[in-house]
Amino acid sequence: MAPKEAAGEKGPLELTPPPDFFASRNKLFDQRKAEYDDWVAKQPRETIQIQMPNGSSKEGKSWETTPAAIAREISKSLFERTVIARIDGELWDLERPLEKSCKLELLDFEHSEGKKVFWHSSAHILGEAAERRYGCSLCIGPPVEDGFYYEMALPNMAAVTMADYKPLKQIAEKAIKEKQPFERLTISKEDLLEMFAYNKYKQHIIKDKIPDGTSTTVYRCGPLIDLCRGPHVPHTGRIKAFEVMKNSASYFLGDAKNDSLQRIYGVSFPDKKALEDHKHMLEEAAKRDHRKIGQEQELFFFHQMSPGSAFFLPHGMVIYNALQSFIREEYWKRGYQEVNSPNMYNSALWKQSGHWQHYKDDMFTFEVEKDQWALKPMNCPGHCLLFGHRERSYRELPMRIADFGVLHRNEASGALSGLTRVRRFMQDDTHIFCMESQVEQEIKGLFNFLQAVYGLFGFTFRMKLSTMPENHLGDESTWERAEAQLSKALEDFKVETGTPWELNPGDGAFYGPKIDITISDALKREYQCATIQLDFQLPQQFNLEYRTEEQATSRQPLANGETAEPKAADQDPKAEEKLVIRSAPPAEPDSSAVKKDEGSYRRELTPGCARPVMIHRAIYGSFERFIAILTEHFGGKWPFWLSPRQILIVPVMQGVNDYVLELQAKFRNEHMHVDVDLSGNTMQKKIRTGQLQQYNFIFVVGAQEKEKRSVNIRNRDLPETQKMGELIPVDEAIRRMCRLRDERKLESNLSALASAAGVSA
Repeated sequence: MAPKEAAGEKGPLELTPPPDFFASRNKLFDQRKAEYDDWVAKQPRETIQIQMPNGSSKEGKSWETTPAAIAREISKSLFERTVIARIDGELWDLERPLEKSCKLELLDFEHSEGKKVFWHSSAHILGEAAERRYGCSLCIGPPVEDGFYYEMALPNMAAVTMADYKPLKQIAEKAIKEKQPFERLTISKEDLLEMFAYNKYKQHIIKDKIPDGTSTTVYRCGPLIDLCRGPHVPHTGRIKAFEVMKNSASYFLGDAKNDSLQRIYGVSFPDKKALEDHKHMLEEAAKRDHRKIGQEQELFFFHQMSPGSAFFLPHGMVIYNALQSFIREEYWKRGYQEVNSPNMYNSALWKQSGHWQHYKDDMFTFEVEKDQWALKPMNCPGHCLLFGHRERSYRELPMRIADFGVLHRNEASGALSGLTRVRRFMQDDTHIFCMESQVEQEIKGLFNFLQAVYGLFGFTFRMKLSTMPENHLGDESTWERAEAQLSKALEDFKVETGTPWELNPGDGAFYGPKIDITISDALKREYQCATIQLDFQLPQQFNLEYRTEEQATSRQPLANGETAEPKAADQDPKAEEKLVIRSAPPAEPDSSAVKKDEGSYRRELTPGCARPVMIHRAIYGSFERFIAILTEHFGGKWPFWLSPRQILIVPVMQGVNDYVLELQAKFRNEHMHVDVDLSGNTMQKKIRTGQLQQYNFIFVVGAQEKEKRSVNIRNRDLPETQKMGELIPVDEAIRRMCRLRDERKLESNLSALASAAGVSA
């Protein structure tokens, strides 16, 4: 099998003749495709109605009319920019015939789902290029945040090198030029095992993921046929700009015990300018990399003795504490109560919450006195214990509980990445316990909270509603009720503010639907930080309840035969002493607890009581990840209120060193971060060093400043002040900078604060 020569390159471009499995795969595909086409031809053609997003309706024929035909009918330009269709909420190939009356949406590359499909199709093109070049065994090829990748095992377990990038791109561009159609076909498990008999990795996936007697889909483009749920773009010609970006080693299924594979990353766009813009963004992102800035500014570091756990240095803690202080102030304004809960719990708690069944592999577990325990990966079960440790009244609701507890998640070592993926972290975590009638107002309050926080940093955001997944707790009617409430709140917010939202079917948490909030930074990169989750399940799992208004003034028998006394919130302060305090249930032995299903923990409500709704909420998400995002968003140029290097004071001569130290003390008394440079370096070098270290302000102090009790201020963000700064009396400078800090302004414009400085002081 001799390789073809690459045009203008030394060495092979692709294998010739092609790998034997190309012919065997295609033969079986063609047989089954002919059978499927015959079956489709026999299906009855009936008139169907296709509802469009604007409310209009179009008529079509079942098994004939395609989304592509509808798009072409509207306009050629719409068809050309449409990547994929969505039919009744399900993604659908543009050229796949509609089977019944439906609602149709046409999604372009700018839509998040359209982008995923575009990059997934591009991954198939990369897979085709790899098979044609190497004759390799492909594994998986998904879209990712910034493009796509394909994993593969090369013959003799060879490695990919940078020298392969250009040939792979050449083969991919040939495939693109050919406008190879993406063809979808459903294949039985038996046929799949025959089709991929040459590939042990596909064999494993087929045997592991596809039940006997069932089928799944494959897609063909050119000579490539691969296991894939799809959908895809109509043909390879839709990809106008394609680039191989990097490669790395990986393990099959992410397990170090399995074969080492080669992973090739790429990116693609509907036009060449978008690719060039992306490359420019990557160059700028490399300069802003939080790991690089974190090292340069001495913010944090990691050590092999505790992978995935950041050591925050003094400068990093300035940022950390400033963020925490800000969110604490917002909590005070919005009626939150701060608590602190344990770091580890008996496994019985996690079994009752459902985390043991759904999340155990991502938890750090260990044995204590022959019982299984775990470090908490989230606060919610502990907060359920907190709510349920004594009886509650409707008067206490909504109860907004905030917790800055340390969390641990057992992330794979290969997934750890700076501050963005860690094992130890802290969240601005809160849980709101409220009546069902209060849910809508609480959600609207959280939307307002989002605007206040993200607006402060200059972020824009969009929202996505993720609905019931397959492995969910609870009955479907409860889920439907929760999803309806979130949908209404999102729609109302859209009407009020114009903030768009979209549906993300099947991606909710196992205990309830959620709203994921995606922010966009200075480089227009998107990050999912905040989440709002509506939870009817955990309150049931933990039998949480509160006394309703009707029952609050009377004594009612409890389910266990006890009598509940009126509580302090309803009566006088001494009534607290009369409350029945329920202790936690004993930890169950592992052998029995693990066998309990979700319903066995639940009991009937106490007469006169109701079940609260629980809302999970985080805005920063984890402090660590949010600091990484902020570092790159600001490029290390921190706004004054967050900055660990607010002021550097540089003396013109030794004779003013005493004044320099006096100034440092004055500003430090106002809780500002002030450094002085009394080294033997030249004044210009001191100033330049301060500029490189991103001090917000550099005070250059000489005899004139000392005599007039003033400071000469060079503002990092105002180039015109760099040669000769603004001369301001010391007390006035303190007033302006205190206001700049306290008002948490993004721009360090002291002149703008001059007129009102005296009023605010």
